[in-house]
Amino acid sequence: MEKYWLFYLLALVAEIIGTLSGFGSSILFIPIASLFFDFKLVLGITAIFHIFSNLSKIYLFKNGINKRIALKMGIPAVIAVIVGALITDFLPQKELEIIMSIGIFLTALYLLFHSNKQLPDTDRSLVVGGLSSGFLAGLVGTGGAIRGLTLAAFGLEKNVFIATSALIDLGVDTSRAIVYSANGYVQKQFFVMMPILLAVSFLGTWVGKTILKHIPQTLFKTIVLLVIIMTSIMQLFIHLTNIHK
Repeated sequence: MEKYWLFYLLALVAEIIGTLSGFGSSILFIPIASLFFDFKLVLGITAIFHIFSNLSKIYLFKNGINKRIALKMGIPAVIAVIVGALITDFLPQKELEIIMSIGIFLTALYLLFHSNKQLPDTDRSLVVGGLSSGFLAGLVGTGGAIRGLTLAAFGLEKNVFIATSALIDLGVDTSRAIVYSANGYVQKQFFVMMPILLAVSFLGTWVGKTILKHIPQTLFKTIVLLVIIMTSIMQLFIHLTNIHK
């Protein structure tokens, strides 16, 4: 039981950092959960935890929601996440995660050193970003980095970024949680964890929002990209280490 309390503590840290970085905790939560549970269970727990996380962000950042971006990006993301979740058993996740991590790392590095570059706020950009992030969320458990890169490239104000990303992600995570549950990825003995994860998600979001008030907008995008870069490196290290075992 002690290992679960360590898991909850690390989940709280992931939620705080996820709030500060603007695109959610799953990019950190998945590597953490992987230390305690098998891959399929990690997918199920991550989806449910992230539903709690998104609800917390929508409540605490509700004044920042951009409905246009949420709809144009969110609907394609929900469709794509179902496809990704359904084919999880048929594709090599480890190889895909390595390729995804390298691509995310290079894109984030480019945006970090070209901070004046922005994506045109067009329907095409939103649809492509939604499809990419949704599909990867269903397939390997996290599409937040893709969505974070897309929203960061739009140069959104931090509260708009967080609230809009959370609303999009709520549809994505609800969809994949249903698919994962139907596939048996969420086991009954872990239902007792859900109330604690709900409390962790709300507390982590509240702490993150409190800290975020003291972070200037100009620094926010840099934090987003740095977190994406660091987590991509961490995921690459984990996957490459596992391959050579």
